[in-house]
Amino acid sequence: MEDEFLIAIDLKLLLQRRGWSVLGPATTVKEALALLDDELPAVAILHVTLKDGSVTLVAEALRARQVPFVVASAYSRPELIGGDVLAGAPSVGKPTEEHRLLAVLENAVRS
Repeated sequence: MEDEFLIAIDLKLLLQRRGWSVLGPATTVKEALALLDDELPAVAILHVTLKDGSVTLVAEALRARQVPFVVASAYSRPELIGGDVLAGAPSVGKPTEEHRLLAVLENAVRS
């Protein structure tokens, strides 16, 4: 999982350079849910699995709070791993290409 954390830090730095304010990254479901208790993001990027399991509970919490989210995954159908809450969520793929990531995030915020 260490490489996943490094990728998350790279994404954080990329987004910050582009003017985004970033919460996290969170490596566990527990950490992600704690972040949401402190502050709600305009949009979230979710990986399908975290250290302690599927991101399902985080996606459900985001949806309940009406926070849009996108999925960063190599899975063609992330809902098969993370549950129905991920069905239809925009995907930025994995590896994530910068231009696509920014476009999908901006679209999610506007929706």
